[in-house]
Amino acid sequence: MSEAENKLAAARTRLILDKPFLGALVLRLPLKAAAWCRTTATDARTFYYNPRWIDSLSAAQVQFALAHEALHCALGHFARRGHRIQRKWDLACDFAVNPLLVDEGLAPPGEALVFDVYRGMAAEEIYPCLDDSNDDSEMMDDHLWDGDEGGSNQDGAQGGSGGKAGGHDPEKVGAGGAAGEDDQGPPPPLGAREKEQLQQQWQRHLAAAAQRAREAGKLSGQLARLAEAALAAQVSWRALLAQYLAQTARDDYTWQRPSRRNGGNSGDVIWPSLRSHSGDIHVAIDVSGSVTAEDLAAFLGELNALKGTLPVRITLFACDSGLAEGAPWLFEPWDELRLPRQFAGGGGTAFAPVFDWIERSGRQPDALVYFTDAEGEFPAAAPNYPVLWLVNGKAPVPFGRRVQLN
Repeated sequence: MSEAENKLAAARTRLILDKPFLGALVLRLPLKAAAWCRTTATDARTFYYNPRWIDSLSAAQVQFALAHEALHCALGHFARRGHRIQRKWDLACDFAVNPLLVDEGLAPPGEALVFDVYRGMAAEEIYPCLDDSNDDSEMMDDHLWDGDEGGSNQDGAQGGSGGKAGGHDPEKVGAGGAAGEDDQGPPPPLGAREKEQLQQQWQRHLAAAAQRAREAGKLSGQLARLAEAALAAQVSWRALLAQYLAQTARDDYTWQRPSRRNGGNSGDVIWPSLRSHSGDIHVAIDVSGSVTAEDLAAFLGELNALKGTLPVRITLFACDSGLAEGAPWLFEPWDELRLPRQFAGGGGTAFAPVFDWIERSGRQPDALVYFTDAEGEFPAAAPNYPVLWLVNGKAPVPFGRRVQLN
């Protein structure tokens, strides 16, 4: 093995022992020396490196370079650009990843751009902050997943037949590979189908890495929140909300014997009858001012659309540090769901008032849906009914099902 290969192997081993979350992700990328590579690069399938550049780094800096490429892949940066300008998106991805690794105690190479102002921000949040003055910024690595136009033909066949650009099969990501010198030049960009396949695989890798690190007691709070946000972002809150409502509002047939008092048939034959059940959903909205009016309007509009197709009764709460005056408000299945008035907000956030009201009322809702940024004081214990948190932000929740909105 060359000196660069030895350094990379030692760095992977150290990451697995000290930082198992990052180490597990790094193991998913086969290592490949490439004469054409400036420093390091990835196409979400392989870790390419310039041996001379690796030789110039310290052992800690090699760990940083490995984890940098692995996080790009695990966070799906290769599939999230959309119609954004490629260079600005690439910079935003680097600005999002590098502070995370520094906070984890890894040493950045001199070429790595680390800005404290972007700490804790996702690439989508950083992108609007960048302007043309960043065009001269030189990134540490090369992102090979996109061409000038994104490299994503709709049929996914760019760069090779069957969506296997450069001869790589996306079904074999992370299967390992020899670190041989590559004189073929950089691989073609990913096709649309290939991006989708790779994104699904990296989602599984991310979940598995987080679980193993958590079991080992070596998953920092920052990386735990990162993994949770990245995984939750793939869940359609609209689909999940529709599922909740559909489970609690069903029309079905029953073979139960009808009551004779109500004129039921006293004969031996029992005919099926249609039984309807109106779902009882409690909905709470955070009106402390942390949730925008646009997000709130979209949420209520979605609820109205779903309620129009299902027999669901909704009890609506508005709450900041306490329940709004007049709350809650009851909306029958045929009523339009709307806020009774505008709320000024700014009163802080406490979630207990909603749960306390439900407990005092003696009600047992089919589910409570809470629309919030999750920044506030939670109840001490979980209730005995399902809770679905629709979170516009990054804060965790202590119980219930959390779904990321943004």
